[in-house]
Amino acid sequence: MQKSQENILNHGTEDELVCTGYRRSIPKTILCAFLTIITVGALQLVFYWKPEWRLWCTSSKCALKRATKVLLQDQYKVLCVAGIKARPLSAAAIESLHINSTSTERHKYTSESTDIAAPVTEGGDDVNNGGRHSHLWSYSSMDSDEEIDDTKALINIKKTETRNSFRYFEHHKLLYYWNEPCDSYLRLYALEENTPCSSIYSYRGFNSDQKQQRQDIYGRNVIDVEVPSYLMLFVKEILNPFYIFQIFSIILWIMENYFVYGGCIGVIIIISLSVSLYETKRQSIVLHDMVAHESTVTVCRNGTEEEINSGDVVPGDLIYIPPHGCIMSCDAALIGGNCIVNESMLTGESVPVTKTPLPSPPSTEGEPPQYYSPENHKRHTLFCGTKVIQTRYYGSEKVKAVVVRTGFSTMKGDLVRSILFPKPVGFKLYSDSMKFIGILAILASIGIIYSVVVLVMKGARISDIVYKALDIITVAVPPSLPAAMTVGTVYAQQRLKKGKVFCISPQRINICGKLKLVCFDKTGTLTEDSLDLWGVVPLLDRIFQPVVQAASTLPRGPFLAAMATCHSLTRIDGELVGDPLDLKMFEATDWELEEPGPDTSRFDSLIPTVVKPKTNDTLYAASAEGEEEFEIGVVRQFPFTSSLQRMCVITRTMGAKHMDVYVKGAPEMIASLSDPKTLPEDFQEVLQNYTQQGFRVLALAWRQMDPNFSWHHSQKIQRAEVECNLTFLGLLIMQNALKPVTTEIIKQLNDANIRTVMVTGDNMLTAISVARDCGMVGRRSKVIVINAHPPQADLPARIEWSYDTMPDRNSECLSSNSESYQEDIAVGLEHEKYHFAVAGKSFAVLKSHFPDLMDKIVQRGTVYARMSPDQKTQLVEALQSLGYCVGMCGDGANDCGALKMAHAGISLSEAEASVASPFTSMVPDISCVPNVIREGRAALMTSFGVFKYMALYSVIQFTSVMLLYWIDSNLGDWQFLYVDLVITTTVAVLMGRNEAYPKLVKQRPPGSITNPTILVSILSEILVVAAVQTTGYFLLLTQPWFTPLTPSHDPDDNILCYENSVIFLISSFQYIMLAAAFSKGKPYRLPIWTNVLFLIALIVLVSTTVVMLFLPVEWSIFTNFLQLKQIAPVSLQFTLVIAALVLFNALFAFIMETCVVDLPALKRVIRPLRCKKGPKNRYKLVEADLTNDPSWPPVGHTSSPHNKIFNVSINSV
Repeated sequence: MQKSQENILNHGTEDELVCTGYRRSIPKTILCAFLTIITVGALQLVFYWKPEWRLWCTSSKCALKRATKVLLQDQYKVLCVAGIKARPLSAAAIESLHINSTSTERHKYTSESTDIAAPVTEGGDDVNNGGRHSHLWSYSSMDSDEEIDDTKALINIKKTETRNSFRYFEHHKLLYYWNEPCDSYLRLYALEENTPCSSIYSYRGFNSDQKQQRQDIYGRNVIDVEVPSYLMLFVKEILNPFYIFQIFSIILWIMENYFVYGGCIGVIIIISLSVSLYETKRQSIVLHDMVAHESTVTVCRNGTEEEINSGDVVPGDLIYIPPHGCIMSCDAALIGGNCIVNESMLTGESVPVTKTPLPSPPSTEGEPPQYYSPENHKRHTLFCGTKVIQTRYYGSEKVKAVVVRTGFSTMKGDLVRSILFPKPVGFKLYSDSMKFIGILAILASIGIIYSVVVLVMKGARISDIVYKALDIITVAVPPSLPAAMTVGTVYAQQRLKKGKVFCISPQRINICGKLKLVCFDKTGTLTEDSLDLWGVVPLLDRIFQPVVQAASTLPRGPFLAAMATCHSLTRIDGELVGDPLDLKMFEATDWELEEPGPDTSRFDSLIPTVVKPKTNDTLYAASAEGEEEFEIGVVRQFPFTSSLQRMCVITRTMGAKHMDVYVKGAPEMIASLSDPKTLPEDFQEVLQNYTQQGFRVLALAWRQMDPNFSWHHSQKIQRAEVECNLTFLGLLIMQNALKPVTTEIIKQLNDANIRTVMVTGDNMLTAISVARDCGMVGRRSKVIVINAHPPQADLPARIEWSYDTMPDRNSECLSSNSESYQEDIAVGLEHEKYHFAVAGKSFAVLKSHFPDLMDKIVQRGTVYARMSPDQKTQLVEALQSLGYCVGMCGDGANDCGALKMAHAGISLSEAEASVASPFTSMVPDISCVPNVIREGRAALMTSFGVFKYMALYSVIQFTSVMLLYWIDSNLGDWQFLYVDLVITTTVAVLMGRNEAYPKLVKQRPPGSITNPTILVSILSEILVVAAVQTTGYFLLLTQPWFTPLTPSHDPDDNILCYENSVIFLISSFQYIMLAAAFSKGKPYRLPIWTNVLFLIALIVLVSTTVVMLFLPVEWSIFTNFLQLKQIAPVSLQFTLVIAALVLFNALFAFIMETCVVDLPALKRVIRPLRCKKGPKNRYKLVEADLTNDPSWPPVGHTSSPHNKIFNVSINSV
């Protein structure tokens, strides 16, 4: 195979694709055309269902450069065919995509109007790296003092170039273009890839030609969800295999004179199709209306401000954010002013966030530039679909942003794509059901052979043989099986909605029934959103002072000023809003915050936010000229980011000749940024004392800037330049109480043997304390803290294993350094499970330098502290790699990646639905977690019950037909109708209404149809129902009053006979009894009698069938319509024999389903037959290794990647 026939796109990402080129083959195409004629078009129908088969059968592999179609395979092995398209572009536009720049020198710019912005690739990139190539831009020389018109891809190319075709294909709404130098298709990026932050500041707006050139490449800025016409929907739906099979069956039934049955099924199909079309259309309209957004945007065009339609915005456009806010129609990097943004639509986080200008560090010779990344710079990026509530600006500068992504490439577009193209859930239930349909198809083949042999022996006509042989297929194969299995999911989704849990991915409900581990965020999830300021611990002469409960009583100084200014609060409609922690901290100062009004009256203000004390004694400050009002203005804000674990503000006090810097954040981080001479000697001891009590601790620091430090300098300086050489001020002690339901819910999960894990950005000791308080870690359980260090100049990477401080024993308070303590620990580890606690920095070192230990650490890891959003996602992925079915519950703010990665992500949000996760709970606590698991288990068991019922329904009817074929008879038109519509449809729809059992049990339901208990249940029931029908038939033949059927050439005359009546009555009871038997209650669902509608249906159906069996006289409704011969008037004794057979069948079914299949003894018998050597889940193997190795972990030692262990004394954190 040629190397260029295939390459990898989006290498190393969740969107990774294997791209293979194909070109039409004339011989293959001719052969397919001939086979299409032979099969009367059936081959094309198969190709419609399987486009990749059409590609394989009509095309041959070729070099990607010559391909007319490409075959794409994603990481889930799903195949998709995309056609190569071409459209004309200007020569400049084409060349911008093909230029291959390898220069690393500093580029310069030109303002030629014929130039455009478009990505090209770096020559050093590997072609097979796919779309994650480096986008560079080619520049022409100019004097550095000239005005910069465009900072990217202003390519000075002659217009005489002949190449003007832009070749590309689309996949999942993203565009991949042909890049000549790379000899590959590459994903088309805008400014979100490898764009220096400094370059984004260089955009000054485009002229009309430049805008058009960019739009030719990137398209219009729209997220357009197509609303198909009813005709398109009808064609797509009617070509579904289910409907094709049903249409084939109806035609066959009508040809066999089953007019009533065929007509009724046809009417039902029309109704079903109409409802499906209406619902699909309605959902398309709802999604279209939800994501569609067009507005007017102010851009810089041709050097002036111009209002345009949002659809005409292109990457690189300079846009202005209106003072009163707006809904963003694109992703844009903020380069001027501040914005208060509500991002609940994307993250589920209802607290507004402050966006500040993108940092633009000056380039340093020899150092690589800082590249813009929407993820790393999300605090400086306005995302599409989010609502800008207010803006803040400085001087005469308006709030400006540069468009970095448009259309489906935006954050909102990515989330819409996840709805349009959901990832396979990786659950075997549906695929197993399809395999079982295949098994039933094999059974149908056996039935066809049997029927042909029997009918030939009886001298049947060829047409009758063909019709009846084909009829076997319609009997043995239930095409509605996959659809029927979704009934339980539909009911579960409705019940969850009543409990204010909304689901946008119903197929994940079944997966929730298999959850074995749930990760929880801490703040806002396990603990209250609102933090109470318990006290402050100021510093004086490097000595911690006693705790001050009332912060407002502190003397005016840096500590109080830091509390009053170092936050991201703002006023919206006169109300102070922002992070709950910031609110509590600011309220404790008893100061007030003032901001400019919503109009532009303060447009020239250099300081938009001012704080000042309310009380009279601090209202005035002494100055050389008298007294003046004491105010502090916030000049610039560096918002809090999880990766930096801090926020910072630059302020100026009225009348002061210098500016001040205040920093607030994690104590360890603030300490590392502070001058060591200002840190107290007992810093670690005091911090540990508070965190072990479960308090959330923050630290404050301060720095006075040089008097020459100007306002303009403050707006350009980099964060790292101000957050250094700080003076440590003291600690804020925040009390973060557990939510009332947290402990009880964690206990429920622990009792159900579902692992619980905490993953938080908070302090390690605080996290451990909360884990103990809520029950994740037992009060006497051992917690081993893992401190992993990266390699240093003279030391390899290493791990330090140490114990968290043990809780007090009732008998004796032991010193952590005493010999008895060490012995107690050593003995305890041999008999009890221990828990690992890992911080984010250590987690990163473990992944990089100790990958062989990750499985063991993750298996016993319970507390993960100081974790970044990316690390949360990595943790979920690591747990999944062990074989865990993982749930994640968080508030949606910093957990989006983990929520989407988990099998079941549950976001706690006030919004009815958030695309940040499959599940959204409007109840802001973790009580939703067991509810989702219970509903998942109930839905899963309902799916298994419906599956078994539909499978047995086919087998029962297949057995009936096979027995009747032996005497040249069959079920009648109305008999088929009664069985399929009155009995089967009714019970299949209603049997899934059993609600979830209120208590979680330890045992999880099976996850696959191939589970031994499921197979034993199905096979045993198949044997019994077939045996009971056969026994009833042969017992009938022995009756002295029995008169066998004399076959007639008219099939309708062969239905009214004793053989038919006996088999029909027995099978009718079997359909009903199995529906009841498969509606098992405990331990996953409520008992059957709580499903009132289903119970009523069963009573009515059983009563009707009993009347048919025991009616002592001929009744026309049975004789004429159902074509039954009454048996009771002829022989009451034989009627009782049939009743006894039915009763035996019912008892066997109920005993098997309620008692036998769940017996541990049965599982022990089956296990050797399965040849199963051990557990298939890796986490069970890892757990077994840990249990059997008392020497690991090497607590009290330091280990390196080469397994060298250095002895040190046992210590406690």
